[in-house]
Amino acid sequence: MHGNFWFALGLSAAAATATTLGSLLGMLVHRPGTRFMAFSLGFSAGVMMFVSFAELLWSSIHEIGFAYATVGFFGGLLLMFVIDIVVPHTFIGEHGGTNPAAECGDWAEGRRMGWRHRHQHGAGLEPARLLRAGLMIALGIGIHNLPEGMATFTGAIKSRGLGIAIAAAIALHNIPEGLAVAVPVFCATGSRGKALGWSAISGGAELLGALLAAAVLMPLLTPVFLAWVLAAVAGLMVFVSLDELIPGSYAYDREHFSVAGVISGMALMAISIWLLGK
Repeated sequence: MHGNFWFALGLSAAAATATTLGSLLGMLVHRPGTRFMAFSLGFSAGVMMFVSFAELLWSSIHEIGFAYATVGFFGGLLLMFVIDIVVPHTFIGEHGGTNPAAECGDWAEGRRMGWRHRHQHGAGLEPARLLRAGLMIALGIGIHNLPEGMATFTGAIKSRGLGIAIAAAIALHNIPEGLAVAVPVFCATGSRGKALGWSAISGGAELLGALLAAAVLMPLLTPVFLAWVLAAVAGLMVFVSLDELIPGSYAYDREHFSVAGVISGMALMAISIWLLGK
């Protein structure tokens, strides 16, 4: 068994719990700051893209050559593109950066009067519609989290430092996803337990992805096979950055916080790789 096996699984589990953390924030916070969200999502995108090109793809090219590594990279891009078409999901911030809490009215007012009372008076969307939306978002995010869990596991197998970087970026990305799942379920049912439960299920798919990667990757682990996987993971993470994180970041704030987040994420990873002697 690879020396980083349990460490990789632990990192994947930690990144998955960030989805539940996002739902907890949804229970506690009236409205996340738009500048904070813009910077955080941009930062996550910067980390993912820099790691993808400067570490994952570079390592793959070094092992199997430019042509094969490029095929693997675009294979990862294509895989995520197909998943996104077949099972689309709504990433918070993609529709003007509004908090989904707005769909069921003011949070403080809802807590004071009770969600059932508000829905009986016609405020916000009807519970059945909100619940259906929340469950569909949870399903879509869960399916998208499978390859992300594989990315975290694979990166940690390559090196612990790389795994930590990928897990941190994916965790930041998972927080608003947890919020997107929890808010409509909470608004529809008034149950924090159900909101947290569905958020945890969608995030748990990330750990499932890591376990699937372990089942498939570990028996076949050779330097050449790992290089192909790393190239595909690079494509996967670049797609997530371009399709979700950067558009979501700009939707929250159209000033300079998104770009500042991307640059900061890239700079931090550049410094980290340099200090680690990679």
